[in-house]
Amino acid sequence: MASTITLTRRIGPRLVGIEALARDSGVHPELVSRLVRLGLLETAGDSQFAPDAAARLARAVRLRRDLGLSYGGAVLACELLARIDELEARLRR
Repeated sequence: MASTITLTRRIGPRLVGIEALARDSGVHPELVSRLVRLGLLETAGDSQFAPDAAARLARAVRLRRDLGLSYGGAVLACELLARIDELEARLRR
C-alpha cells in the first residue's frame, strides 16, 4: 500500500502597500505616513503593511473625528483599547 504525502506551503499574510491602505481607508497617504511616525502603524518593510492595519487606521481616524482627539491622542487611545482587548481575551481563557 502506498502512502500519500501532502506538502503544504505556508503563506504569510498578504501585505498592503501605503497607497492601497490609504485608498481603502479613505485617507491621504501622507496621513498614513504620519501615523507610522507616531507609532500607530508599523511597516513590514518597504512601506508594506499587515492586513489589519486598515482597521487600526480607521479606529484612529474615528477617534480623532468623533472625540476631537489629536492624532497623538488617537494613537494613545488605540494602544489602550488594544491593551484592553488583550486583557479581556486573557480573562476569557
